[in-house]
Amino acid sequence: MKNLIHLLLFTVLLLTGVSQASALTIVPQSALVPSTVYYTDLIGAGIGNPLVMTGGGNASNEGQSRNDDGFSGPIGLGFNLFFFGATHTSFFANNNGNISFTEGIAEFTPEGPQGALVPIISPFFADVDTRNLASGLMHLRNDIPNQIIVTWDAVGYFGENADKLNSFQLVLRGPGFTIPAGEGAIGFFYKGMQWEVGDASGGTGGFCPAGATNCFPAAVGFGTGAGDGVILEGTTEDGISGVVNNHHIWFDIVEGVPVVTPPVNGVVPEPATLLLMGTGLAGLVAWRFRKQAQSR
Repeated sequence: MKNLIHLLLFTVLLLTGVSQASALTIVPQSALVPSTVYYTDLIGAGIGNPLVMTGGGNASNEGQSRNDDGFSGPIGLGFNLFFFGATHTSFFANNNGNISFTEGIAEFTPEGPQGALVPIISPFFADVDTRNLASGLMHLRNDIPNQIIVTWDAVGYFGENADKLNSFQLVLRGPGFTIPAGEGAIGFFYKGMQWEVGDASGGTGGFCPAGATNCFPAAVGFGTGAGDGVILEGTTEDGISGVVNNHHIWFDIVEGVPVVTPPVNGVVPEPATLLLMGTGLAGLVAWRFRKQAQSR
């Protein structure tokens, strides 16, 4: 009987597009829904207050909202989030386009398709830099029970560039939230997305130069930090900003793993195991430290 139950559970996970251990589920770009607004534009009452940094890679970030590589937290979720086999009650809001669990992230270049080596949710993990006064800031809204909303509103990119700006938002809901039909437990919302890589991640003017081999665009997705994850097709590839520009996507959480909701034309994404070659990962790590030697 126990073996039968295990087989049925395994079948359900496959049908919902959830990959098994040491694998990534690739979500097709067709799952994105065209839109031009934030979730908060639909419900009203704004995007909340700018976040004040409590740590990060640049010491001057602490106590500041306008920053580079800062993070804020730990911040209480107000609910229990079961995410890839672990339960979390707090999170860190990281300036570089993501939230994480267990620790804050000051890294600016995504490590692999999931973005980082700790549990993470990345609506757009890239080198956000809000020090230019023409850049917007990262905001938190947590006035709705069982829901947090983090917004990177018209933010620039490293180093202190604001000629191009990105506007995107993360919605995260707890198990006590009554989810309306057609929505989900996690939402990524994108308005205008004008850049995808910072100057210290190999970019020039917000994009990778033609033919560049040491350039790392933004990561979009979720991960455990240890191999398992869910990523959008095209993550960390040239053109990812154009893919998500003026779109949104909702995810449910099944057995702690995000899956697209509703299915795309009745068909769920197929799990696909991705292997990172050692040389590629080594290149990412080496490039990550290059920025630390630059003047901040």
